[in-house]
Amino acid sequence: MCLSVPSKVVEIHDDASVTVDTLGVRRRVSSHLMTEPLTEGDFVLIHIGFVMNKIDEKDAQQSLDLYQEIVEKMQLESE
Repeated sequence: MCLSVPSKVVEIHDDASVTVDTLGVRRRVSSHLMTEPLTEGDFVLIHIGFVMNKIDEKDAQQSLDLYQEIVEKMQLESE
């Protein structure tokens, strides 16, 4: 099973790659597999360094909120 955290496109590059922000971590990934154009501010899902698809901002935020809740609960349990 693969768990993909929504990432926000923060920069578009000329070589069909984009820089994304995933929970505060920025990295450059390939958008070669995308058939539709990406723009800064889009939310995407990534698998092994490739953008697989765009997702709605509302859905992305719901997922990010849930991940944050999980992290907070894990931190409380480890204390």
